[in-house]
Amino acid sequence: MSNENTKCLVEVQDLQQHFPIKTGFFSKTLLKAVDGVSFRINPGETLGLVGESGCGKTTVGRTLLRLYKPTGGKIYFDGTEVTDRNMHSYRKEMQMVFQDPYSSLDPRMTVEDIIGEPLDVHKLYKSKGERRDKILELMGLVGLNAEHATRYVHEFSGGQRQRIGIARALAVNPRFIVCDEPVSALDVSIQAQVINMFEELQEKLGVAYLFIAHDLLVVHHISDRIAVMYLGRIVETADADELNDNPMHPYTLSLLSAVPIPDPETARAQKRIILEGDVPSPLNMPSGCAFRTRCRYATEQCARECPQLTDRGNGHMVACWNK
Repeated sequence: MSNENTKCLVEVQDLQQHFPIKTGFFSKTLLKAVDGVSFRINPGETLGLVGESGCGKTTVGRTLLRLYKPTGGKIYFDGTEVTDRNMHSYRKEMQMVFQDPYSSLDPRMTVEDIIGEPLDVHKLYKSKGERRDKILELMGLVGLNAEHATRYVHEFSGGQRQRIGIARALAVNPRFIVCDEPVSALDVSIQAQVINMFEELQEKLGVAYLFIAHDLLVVHHISDRIAVMYLGRIVETADADELNDNPMHPYTLSLLSAVPIPDPETARAQKRIILEGDVPSPLNMPSGCAFRTRCRYATEQCARECPQLTDRGNGHMVACWNK
């Protein structure tokens, strides 16, 4: 492993996650949910991972935390390869905030027990009083009152439930959190509050995020860098402002053209790029570049070879033959 790897907190090299899907009585086909994804995240940094539904974003996050066993590739945390290691000791360092606060919290447990469960598992207190104090401190950190501790999750709104999930993730004082579309199930007004809270927690605690979402406005607001994903592969990655101001991949151009603009005159002047055709099935991927069946710039080379990410300057990486 190179010396550069020790400088970053999380590094993924050629990550693959293939699921066998039964296609007949005796036959199975591999669904390539993630097919050769690589990225790095530095301490205290936020990498936004965007793409349409079904592109493999959530699978990347879950495989990174070893909720799924990787089919291939390597995962490094703080310079140490953890691809095949027992993850118990790393659970304190790497946590996850799930997309759906309605199903990721146990309805039979009180808020105090939900937030306190990681403290119990990792034995992070010496007395019941210390446990209680830590739980109340975590609740205050995410904007919950002490009186909420004895309530059950069905008594809370969606935004409050997500705050409970965030407090649970923070209980073990992690250095890295995978945020799997943490605001997509919330009202717009609540989304802003939760996003601001993520930013405040990052400033206060120095935690790094992999922020998974399909809303480019949200991702641009919170991320230092953005990676765009299409059918299991990253097709473009750059600094957040650079990607927003100078997108290169045809898929990124299409995504950004669909972002709502509050100014009516600017919105009318901007031309919407509408992709043709449907997303190919991951069970029957096209040869070469997976995006070529919907791309107006596609050539014969796109059908023959899959483009690799190449640096177009200032760390702006693009996987495209014609851009």
